[in-house]
Amino acid sequence: MMSASVPLTRDLVLIGGGHAHALVLRMWGMDPLPGARLTVIDPNPVAPYTGMLPGLVAGHYRREELEIDLVRLARFAGARLIVGAVTGIEAGAGRVTVAGRGEIGFDVASVDVGIHSGMPRVPGFAEHGVAAKPLGPFAGAWEGFLGRVADGTAPQAAVIGGGIAGIELAMAMAYRLRGVAGRAEVTLIERSAEIAPGAPVIRPRLIRACAAAGVRIVTGAEVAQVTGAGVILSDGTQIAAGFVAGAAGARAHGWLAETGLPVTEDGFLRVGADLRVEGQEAIFAAGDCAHLSHAPRPKAGVYAVRAAPVLRDNLRAVLSGGKTRPFHPQRDYLKLISLGGKSALGEKMGMAFGGPLLWRLKDRIDRKFMVQFAELPAMAAAEAPRLRALGGVGDEPLCGGCGAKVAPGVLREVLAAELSRGREDVLTGPGDDAAVIRVGGVRQVLTTDHLRGFTEDLGVMARIAALHALGDVWAMGAKPQAALVSVTLPRLSEVLQARSMAEIMAQAGDALRCAGAEIVGGHSTMGAEASIGFTVTGILDGEAITVAGTMPGDVLILTRPLGSGVLLAAEMRGVADGRDIAALLAALQVPQGEAAEILGQAHAMTDVTGFGLAGHLMAMCRASGVAAEVDLAQVPVYAGAEGLAAAGVRSTIWAANVAAAPVVGGAGPRLALLHDPQTAGGMLAAVGADAVQGVVQRLHAAGHEAAVIGRIVAGPVGIRVRG
Repeated sequence: MMSASVPLTRDLVLIGGGHAHALVLRMWGMDPLPGARLTVIDPNPVAPYTGMLPGLVAGHYRREELEIDLVRLARFAGARLIVGAVTGIEAGAGRVTVAGRGEIGFDVASVDVGIHSGMPRVPGFAEHGVAAKPLGPFAGAWEGFLGRVADGTAPQAAVIGGGIAGIELAMAMAYRLRGVAGRAEVTLIERSAEIAPGAPVIRPRLIRACAAAGVRIVTGAEVAQVTGAGVILSDGTQIAAGFVAGAAGARAHGWLAETGLPVTEDGFLRVGADLRVEGQEAIFAAGDCAHLSHAPRPKAGVYAVRAAPVLRDNLRAVLSGGKTRPFHPQRDYLKLISLGGKSALGEKMGMAFGGPLLWRLKDRIDRKFMVQFAELPAMAAAEAPRLRALGGVGDEPLCGGCGAKVAPGVLREVLAAELSRGREDVLTGPGDDAAVIRVGGVRQVLTTDHLRGFTEDLGVMARIAALHALGDVWAMGAKPQAALVSVTLPRLSEVLQARSMAEIMAQAGDALRCAGAEIVGGHSTMGAEASIGFTVTGILDGEAITVAGTMPGDVLILTRPLGSGVLLAAEMRGVADGRDIAALLAALQVPQGEAAEILGQAHAMTDVTGFGLAGHLMAMCRASGVAAEVDLAQVPVYAGAEGLAAAGVRSTIWAANVAAAPVVGGAGPRLALLHDPQTAGGMLAAVGADAVQGVVQRLHAAGHEAAVIGRIVAGPVGIRVRG
């Protein structure tokens, strides 16, 4: 992670995952600038291609077909992705503020956050309407409405805004609603005297197309209010609609005007010929959020696409001390307008034309744009040596997180030999999650853990590593007390070292403080790659909960899904779905102290980490001399993990985990996930049968995805699997 032959000395931050930035990331992955650390920040793990939005609404495309996977693209570019919304830029200080995350420093930054079509001044729109942009909330609301229509809700919709975007949406809605309900009532509302006010050449054709699609046009209309029943116009006219979309123009995000950077009257960043924000040496902007002061153009994705190579070159130039070059946008471009069904209109240089052939052309152009992100170039791998020593360990890249652990069999043998001597003030032996030490009259839990880098986002990694280390303390029923941090950074300049350490300490410190512990010291060094670890102490009020103590009849509860190992391995190889990775990282940042407290009466407990569920369950069975039965169908798994396991994706330590904790029975990908190494995994507890229902209910009420996955039985030590 973040390893490079050239030390990293400059931070480039891309704010937003718009079309221009997506293309910059792709080009960067093919030809990175040595010494530059690249970060992209976006509220979502995917970025929409809005040119295909009408096709999505009409049902011609699946949502996945018009989403750029930023997680996968960032991995290809060697960049870190921060999933969060930027709320401010301090140009002089060289930092941006991310909601819920804090400050991120930069030397050079670029803004490509697009626009929105919300209508904050229309009463009731925020509660009962939905903006066509951004895509995520709109697509979800539209699919929800279609489901209600299928269940009998009237197929009535309204679009506020009679520009090209609104016209396309209205016809797409009518087409889809007729397919769902057999009929449609769609109204297009425009405040001007005519629809398509900026497109007089094709306006007559658009009016005829709307009529053919069954779209009712209302012009010269001012919207007074949006309600749950539809739209009320200023003259009192009521338009019935169960779905109201806002497409009335392009609006800049309000926070841009609060940055102090130069903006137009309507809030768009003013940029010069080289795409730098006016008066700024190191801040750029592109796409719809930018206003080209030297060559004003309408808001259209084609300009962002054409600007991307110039933006990439100029970012590299400023980072490396070179010269920038100007962006010359074309004066006109082919406008292709979908008509609901698989037909389209075109306009260029004052000429209009239409038909099914134009739809096929638009579809081909759109799919060609998206395929370059779905099929990223295969970069040349390092050539394998012709001659090598015997005893290879495989050529797969080493996983991050707990997938990089030493094999459990090796570790168990070494620890058993080293720790068998024993001493009176050490109350636990090998096999437990942590050591219990008597200090005066106090029993203290002591544990240490560290993780090899599994994400380029050191802040997220630090928070997860802290919670991962706390898991051992929580599993033994102790209250976290203090922590020492150990950080290895790749070779960075002193400025980047300071920025990285600030992010690490802020995120780890917050996680530990929320758990009741404080960072009291630590150690840092630089090495080949990033790793973060913690030594944590905790205080026991009662007896420690160990892996021993379970008995036949106990029920097994798991508080968190399995599959983090296979997901992180797949992400490293560029084959995971970015949404699944973002959901996983969010889940791993949820503390489990409350879950452990709810499980405080467990007969035995451990946290599931690098040796997988089977390995940690086997440790419980060995310590208590019992057997376990696991119901595969009841084991929760993270989204995407089962499919990846079925495809043969495995973490580095998986085979060693299988050898160390073999199971009997079961088949399929879920069986493979029993040996999947978990980073910040769930609590595995053996609970008396009479207490299970109440415990699980409390866990669910606290927001934990807990499940009863099996039971403890008498018999030879081992694990039997059903399903």
